[in-house]
Amino acid sequence: MMKKKLVATLIVIGIIGTVVYYLRREEKANEARAAEQTTAVVKRGPIVLSVATTGSVAANLDVEIKCKASGEVIDLPFDISDPVKNGDLLVKLDPVNEERSVRQAEASLRASEARLEQAKQNLIIAEKTLEVGRKKADSALKSAQATAEDSRTKSERLKQLLEKKLASQEEFDSAQTASVQAAADLEAAQIALEELEIQSIALELKKQDVKLSEAQVDSDNISLSDAKQRFQDTKVYAPIDGVVSARNVQTGQIISSGISNVGGGTTVLTLSDLSRLFVLASVDESDIGNVRVEQPANITADAFAGINFEGKVVRIATKGVSTANVVTFEVKIEILGKNKHFLKPEMTANVEIIVDRNDDTILVPVEAIVRKGKGRFATVVKPGASNEERPVTVGINDGVNVAISSGLKEGETVLVRKGEAESRWRSDQQRGPTPMMFGAPVRR
Repeated sequence: MMKKKLVATLIVIGIIGTVVYYLRREEKANEARAAEQTTAVVKRGPIVLSVATTGSVAANLDVEIKCKASGEVIDLPFDISDPVKNGDLLVKLDPVNEERSVRQAEASLRASEARLEQAKQNLIIAEKTLEVGRKKADSALKSAQATAEDSRTKSERLKQLLEKKLASQEEFDSAQTASVQAAADLEAAQIALEELEIQSIALELKKQDVKLSEAQVDSDNISLSDAKQRFQDTKVYAPIDGVVSARNVQTGQIISSGISNVGGGTTVLTLSDLSRLFVLASVDESDIGNVRVEQPANITADAFAGINFEGKVVRIATKGVSTANVVTFEVKIEILGKNKHFLKPEMTANVEIIVDRNDDTILVPVEAIVRKGKGRFATVVKPGASNEERPVTVGINDGVNVAISSGLKEGETVLVRKGEAESRWRSDQQRGPTPMMFGAPVRR
């Protein structure tokens, strides 16, 4: 009997111990959960979603100044950082060789013009000679034709008289001889007229001589123009307003032509147009979908701490660049504002592209929102230690706060669950960015 009572007592003591153990463990768990849970007041304020990156400052335009002529630099009036106006003399070469080439080309042109004039005169003489010769030949032919006809007629008449014994044989023979001679003269006149055709062909050759001389004059004119242009090319003038950003040669240095040298010639200066400045930034492929042309941007530079520069996206590269299996896209941001002249080309700039913003919205910490299925929920703390789980509609978030479109009111108190929020945040990052939904990773 005593043994049964002892066993029952031990069982009761074990049950009580077990209950106490679980109660204390639950109490500790509640204390731990309470330590992880805090509250936050729903407030109203601005929120910004942005993409942060870095880039380098670039000028609107960089022009490499080269000379079309070769030679020794004798004048180089501008140095690095000097402002330059369109049309200013940038570099002058020794023009001695080019002046000599101009004089030689002028002499060649004068000689070819003289030959042209000579060919024209020879053509005129040949045309006149042919014209006179043709008239003489025509006249001689007509005379020979008349004489031959007269001689033939006389010869036939004397033949008839001789047959009637009214003329002597001697008279007939003389008439016959005269007729033969007249026929020969007629044939000679015809040959002379045909010979004029040879002179006509020679006249065409002289016309070709004139054309060749004219072509030579045109060629020499072109050569003279080239020589004068090369002489002018010994002076190089600024094509734009800008600032000298690089000077690669010194006075007395021999430089090569930019058009006749295989290597592209010597770069004398680099002229930069600083009327507009840009930042060329590389944006990761995971963020490029959020970037649009005309989006505003905030720009800072380590050289000017505390100064913010305004910017605007003006171009997004169509094709990305892969480096170490990381794809980035070049985004061109124009620097705006009065203080943009502080920045210089090649400076490193920090860029924050404003993807979206709301200057007046309901805000709660990101840890206050819990995902359940496709919905978002916040726990509102009520008086009397009672809580209400309420569905909410979320907007953009900056990694610290999230915008609430509906479901909460300013001044309400919400429960913040740090551990759950961190778990949710990691799961959202694994799913990938969704810029306009809660849970998108934000780079600031």
